[in-house]
Amino acid sequence: MDPRFNEVFAEYIRRTPRSQERWEQGRRWSPLGVHSNYRFLDPYPFYVHRASGVHLWDADENEYLDFNMAFGALQSGHAHPKLVEALEHQIERGSIYGYEWERTPEVAERICRRYGMAKVRFSTTGLEATHHSIRFARAYTKKRYVLKFEGSYHGSHDTLLVGVKPRLEVAGPREHPKSAPASPGILPEVAERTLVAPFNDLEATRRIVREHKDDLAAIIAEPIPMNMGFILPEDGFFPGLRELADELGALLILDEIKTGAKYPHGGAARVGVRPDLVTLGKSIACGVPLSAIAAGPGILDEVGPRRVAHAGTYNSNPLAMAACLASLDHILTEDALERSARLNARLAKGYAEVFEDAGVTAHVAADGVSGTVFFADHPVRNWRDFLTVDGERSMLYYYLCLNRGLIPSGTGPDEQWTLSVQHTEADVDRHLEILGGVAEQLAGAPQAGEIEESV
Repeated sequence: MDPRFNEVFAEYIRRTPRSQERWEQGRRWSPLGVHSNYRFLDPYPFYVHRASGVHLWDADENEYLDFNMAFGALQSGHAHPKLVEALEHQIERGSIYGYEWERTPEVAERICRRYGMAKVRFSTTGLEATHHSIRFARAYTKKRYVLKFEGSYHGSHDTLLVGVKPRLEVAGPREHPKSAPASPGILPEVAERTLVAPFNDLEATRRIVREHKDDLAAIIAEPIPMNMGFILPEDGFFPGLRELADELGALLILDEIKTGAKYPHGGAARVGVRPDLVTLGKSIACGVPLSAIAAGPGILDEVGPRRVAHAGTYNSNPLAMAACLASLDHILTEDALERSARLNARLAKGYAEVFEDAGVTAHVAADGVSGTVFFADHPVRNWRDFLTVDGERSMLYYYLCLNRGLIPSGTGPDEQWTLSVQHTEADVDRHLEILGGVAEQLAGAPQAGEIEESV
């Protein structure tokens, strides 16, 4: 390990004694002291006390300028006034009814019109949305196999927790990855029904799916994969997937849990295709738990009792519906997203200039309201490219920023930053000012090995 981590960890520990106390208590009752593996951080995670706008304060009252935004779930920023108003208004009238709220049809109409879909069903989490989307696709096509892309994460359910961040020794050939389960507890016979292809390689994808051309229910993909950094699709890749799905009678599912609120009409409009199913979540309700499975004509017609199953006590609960109305009508407007996109372009340009001036080898990828820095001397177009990124230097960058009061992105080299509608030019300037000092320290850090040891 880079010896600079000793100093970085010492400063982190000095700043966060209360978080350490909370962690000691938490890990007595929960694995790692957290409730999502992605929240753990060495030597221990920091615990948040409160947040407002684009800042949050930890248990020790350290203030952070936040460009993680809850791993992209807060395009609204923290405690947006319109969200607070909507939730205060609704909570007085009940948090859950067990029946449909009278305004739920309005929310469904807005989702369908905004994303160009015919029908929608609401769930609570992104995991539920992608899980149900696969069931709907299999029920509609009456086929069994699903294809996903290596490195992509679509929630922690068995069907799609396959080929997620695989180590090279289990990943198989680059052009024909194995269906490697990403966790113990996933049955091999479940994983083998999930085909895995290299992202941005249309020819390899065609060869893989045609091996099961008569039994392919769906192709699922993120318009921009955001769990191996931030990987932009190459021209023609998604139109090629659309043609391939049509050729084989399969459905094209776009997992827009992250991208759906980062563009005015989602990532589908960004990549120029119309999906058969789209899953939405995170920022569509300003971080209040809500997900949606929206579909083209006919696909959801068989959803119902004793037909295709979809149920949940918390589905379309009125708090989430009220938050979604506030988000779509008042917060994630086209003007607000365009303004955030302009700020994001400025931040990405600043990253490239700061690292170049400091002599730090890095490649910046950005679009819309998000981006990431890959500590590599080449662009990253798929998971195998990502494995060559310097993961140790990426984590050093993260801690150096954190100790200066900046959360630069999601935790780790496989995450990205998000510009919320509440970020300002001054916030971008402050981010780049802190980055300048960090870059000077990174310039002298020794190079690390492959990233797979750090993920």
